[in-house]
Amino acid sequence: MAAPRARRINIPLRHVALTCGFMMFALLANVTYLQAFRAARYVDDPRDQRTMIARFDRPRGDILLRDGTVVATSVANVDGGRYGYRRLYPGGPSYAAVTGHLSLYGATGLERAEDAVLSGSDPRVRLRSLLDGTMRSGATVRLTIDSRAQRAAYAGLRATGLRGAAVAIEPATGAILAMVSFPSYDPNVYTTFDVAGLGRVDERLRGDPGDPLLNRAIQRNYPPGSTFKIVTSAAALGSGRYRPTTGVTAPVALRLPGTGTYLRNSGGVSCGSGRPPLAYAFKVSCNTPFAQLGIDLGQEALREQARAFGFDADDLTVPMPVAESVYPGHMDQAQTAMSALGQFDDRATPLMIAMLSAAVANDGSLMRPYLVEDIRLTDDTVIDGAEPSRYRTTMDPEEANRLTAMMVTVTRPGGTGEAAAIPGVEVAAKTGTAENDVTGQDHAVFTGFAPAADPQVAVGVLVEHGGAGGRVAAPIARAIMRAVLGPSSGDRAAGRPPGGSGGQAE
Repeated sequence: MAAPRARRINIPLRHVALTCGFMMFALLANVTYLQAFRAARYVDDPRDQRTMIARFDRPRGDILLRDGTVVATSVANVDGGRYGYRRLYPGGPSYAAVTGHLSLYGATGLERAEDAVLSGSDPRVRLRSLLDGTMRSGATVRLTIDSRAQRAAYAGLRATGLRGAAVAIEPATGAILAMVSFPSYDPNVYTTFDVAGLGRVDERLRGDPGDPLLNRAIQRNYPPGSTFKIVTSAAALGSGRYRPTTGVTAPVALRLPGTGTYLRNSGGVSCGSGRPPLAYAFKVSCNTPFAQLGIDLGQEALREQARAFGFDADDLTVPMPVAESVYPGHMDQAQTAMSALGQFDDRATPLMIAMLSAAVANDGSLMRPYLVEDIRLTDDTVIDGAEPSRYRTTMDPEEANRLTAMMVTVTRPGGTGEAAAIPGVEVAAKTGTAENDVTGQDHAVFTGFAPAADPQVAVGVLVEHGGAGGRVAAPIARAIMRAVLGPSSGDRAAGRPPGGSGGQAE
């Protein structure tokens, strides 16, 4: 009788045991789920003050320029309170498009893109801290930015008083030597721990019509204007049907197929004899022959060439994500003609505008652009370093050499880019005046590289509502190139004054 009774008593005990076991399993599963899959969400939750306090309780890694100049560092918070350290940006507005900022609201720019190594949360940095038994601090991020080029770019854009951006690239490696967006802001205004004051600053900057928080160099794309004629010329040369000396059809007015609209050259002028060599049409930036080239080559050939330069690609980071540059699809012949001029729905970031020249300069091989040279621990151990890599093959070296020769003529007397000429240095370039349907005020655009025979720097400049690229954007590009090449690149006194003659209108 005892055995059946014991079995009856054990039944509810087994139920209780099974229920407890299930609850324990559910608890462990939920803890695992939260730690493995939801941890990042809770860490980023602005209501989690512990995470925010921890972010500022130890020094963050420095951000340095190529020459070692500090543009972002951590300093002790002398105001007391819960936060031990705050961020300091000695470079101020000149470097804001690169560094971004770190605040109680979060991080932007490189502060966000490289947050793991700067904060010390990266496993490589944490492991070294554990082995050394030292207080965990972030790693140092050294950039490719050249201080001279960056200052020249910022000063040039600021002098216009207009919104815009400028980028400089080392063609052989893809290293970004300058990245500026204007108007800019001082990242130091975001480092306050006064929540009310921070709110007022953020509201003011976000409401500023100049949009200073926007990095125009990589976050906005624009009509590239006649700088896109580099792409059209590359497609023409690559087709095997054209050489720089090949005559091209260049009427004073070209009727766009299927429309009653006539396209004319800037100012309604003729383009040479009406059938000039391709190189001459490129030098003075005639519109009608390039529109006709677009019709003859067809949109698929232009699209293939544009994609070879990186258009329609969404995989580019520097390490901040880059907005997509776009070559439109499903066009009729009239739209294709306009796209060959960098108009219609063509769009390019200022970085892409610089990449056009960088590709030509490097014998048709476009290197992947990057901003970070290396990452070092506090003991100077390098845990990550840049490895230049090819991003696209845009054209054959022979075609690139022919296109280079065409681009050199642009900065010679009579070309649209004379204002970018540097005494004693051959500069290859293409200017652009991009129509803007929103306001009707053209954007000034320029791309180029120097020296033409041994390229050290390629630039892209865009000035919103600036008008002619050869008049407004070219002098800025010239200053950037001279800054990279150094004082030996011609006597300043011998050069033409800023904003000098831009040659024939585009």
